[in-house]
Amino acid sequence: MLFPTTLVGSFPQPDWLIDRPKLAGRFPPRVRARELWRIPEPFLQEAWEDATRLAIRAQEDAGLDIVTDGEIRRESYSNRFATALEGVDIDNPGTALDRSGHPNPVPRITGPIRRKHAVEVEDLKFLKAHTTRMTKITVPGPFTMSCQAQNDYYKTDAEAAMDYAAAVNAEIRDLFAAGADIVQIDEPYMQARPEKAREYGLAALNRALEGITGTTAVHICFGYAAVIHVRPSGYSFLPELRGCACKQVSIETAQSNLDCKVLAELPEQQIMVGCIDLSDMKVEAPEVVAARVRRALPYVAKERVILAPDCGMKYLPRDVAVGKMRSMVEAARFLRTEFGA
Repeated sequence: MLFPTTLVGSFPQPDWLIDRPKLAGRFPPRVRARELWRIPEPFLQEAWEDATRLAIRAQEDAGLDIVTDGEIRRESYSNRFATALEGVDIDNPGTALDRSGHPNPVPRITGPIRRKHAVEVEDLKFLKAHTTRMTKITVPGPFTMSCQAQNDYYKTDAEAAMDYAAAVNAEIRDLFAAGADIVQIDEPYMQARPEKAREYGLAALNRALEGITGTTAVHICFGYAAVIHVRPSGYSFLPELRGCACKQVSIETAQSNLDCKVLAELPEQQIMVGCIDLSDMKVEAPEVVAARVRRALPYVAKERVILAPDCGMKYLPRDVAVGKMRSMVEAARFLRTEFGA
């Protein structure tokens, strides 16, 4: 299929499940933030499952080709996995600067980073049990997790990143064994910290992908539109992903009005073209979305293009998210007709 459609990962969690004003009024949590959930602990698992069913159905009803679990069980894209690892103290957190430059409580590394058990496999199994469409699940990247931690154990941050990478690699293997069609690694801090990303981030990412044969994606962005309001017009770290073992690269173009010429430097991977502006609460017309995708087509063969939002939809009102998904699906139909698919 030409121009398949998908989410980057997250879908808005219902107000009855999570305190959305409280969620929006703080930086994305790096340690656990159980106070965000409105549902008491004994009933939380059932509530997560009900809300995940709603997220799956919303994606199917909108017509998406590749469906995620909406990251409904997560307080942020990274903290559920990062705080489940051995070697981190989350009860006595450290501090690290967020990509906005503000200090944020983070896991404190006190010993070797190790994965104790599978973290997201049951999430993936639940997703597969409730859809017949292709499935994608996301995991936080090793470089990003190392930037979102206070290192009190390793001699260098590079060593920490490599052990995070081994943990991510083990998780990805289990996710593919459980039937995932696509596993996406979220690495936004490669854009935020490009010098360190060049120094050791790409090596850590490739370690996370070592020996993996399934379809993998890497998402790299400028941050949530609800949190980071100013966008550069170009990436500080993107052509380097040509040296990455991933099969897909997810980038944003809509809010930043990205100069898509840079995509010519990624000649082999599929490109997830971010074509939905998450800073705008108006639902774009399909013609606008299609025009954003066409900007990439001089530099990326149509067979390698996937349509997606710029980033996760977590912070959007649900009706806006649904409208934007439907517009993206309609844009894909326009493009398939235009290119004779």
